[in-house]
Amino acid sequence: MTGAELLDLAREGFWVTLMVAGPAMIAGLIVGLGIALIQALTQVQEMTLVFVPRIIVMFMVIAVTLPFMGATLGRFATKIFAIIAGGDLP
Repeated sequence: MTGAELLDLAREGFWVTLMVAGPAMIAGLIVGLGIALIQALTQVQEMTLVFVPRIIVMFMVIAVTLPFMGATLGRFATKIFAIIAGGDLP
């Protein structure tokens, strides 16, 4: 395995991480910004008001995107195991 192949594999691992974690993180960001805006407009500064809805939305997004996450991680893991077993990129 050359350095370029290893770099491509690391890059693909980075993109898989972003694709798996991205939907939940983006949903949490949107909910957090929305609630922060509401808090700024109403001057209510309660920390749990931001935390609880954000966690609920993130769990809902994870539940909805779980099949996609599993398939993506499964394909990447299969590729990694094939490389380890065969010593070459498929």
